[in-house]
Parts: sequence; structure tokens; C-alpha cells
Amino acid sequence: MADKVALILFSGTMDKLMAGSIIASGAVANGMEVDIFVTFWALLQLKKTGVPKPTLSPEAGDMSKQIMKIMQEKKVPSWLDTIRNLKDIGTVNLYGCAMFADLLGLKKEDLDPIVKEVIGVSQFVDMAKDSKMTLFL
Repeated sequence: MADKVALILFSGTMDKLMAGSIIASGAVANGMEVDIFVTFWALLQLKKTGVPKPTLSPEAGDMSKQIMKIMQEKKVPSWLDTIRNLKDIGTVNLYGCAMFADLLGLKKEDLDPIVKEVIGVSQFVDMAKDSKMTLFL
């Protein structure tokens, strides 16, 4: 069995979502499996329709517009495209948070097909207990 990394994405800001996809990239490059639990504002980024445009965290301050422009100029793929590409070279599983999905009235079919399953936090914790690393973004 390969080593595993467990990621929890809760923020819907682009920088935190990108950080999650970059960490997942590093894990896959090192032959690790990645399980990602997507909850709260990050889950909104996986809706098929009505996806809010992600912004940068307030820490970016006045640099937000400049960073967004540079990312666009350099054609940096979105966090979700990065995850999609990773699935072609390694094991990456995205799980939607059942509690937050229920609060918003979302079902699995309302989410991007990349979502493997909508699960409860206890199921994810059970998966994460076998991971070498668990990171919260």
C-alpha cells in the first residue's frame, strides 16, 4: 500500500485551494495517494452551477489584482484543473462534506464529477488515520 496524504480544504479562496492542489501535486510526484475532504466554502467551488468566483485571502491585500493578473498571464491552471491532471498520474480522491452539502441542499449530482463521494467527517477521519500527513487548508 502506498503512503497517503489527507488534505482538508475548507476555504474557498484561490490561494488556499491552489496550495491544496500544489501539495497534492508534490504528494503524487512522491508516489503517495491523496484523499481530499472538501468542506465549507471550498465545497462551493465544486458546484456544477453557480460557482462563486474565487478571490485571494485578505492577506494578499493590495497585491490581489497584481497576483491574479500574473497568474492569468502565465496561464496557471486552476486548482481543480491541477487536481484533474493529477488523477491521470496518481491516486487522488475528492470527497464532499455531507454536513455542509446537506446544509446547502446539495447532492453528489450537483457537484463536479471529480467528487468521488459525499461522506461524513467520521468517514474521512477513518481514512485519514492511515495517512502519513494530514493538512488543513
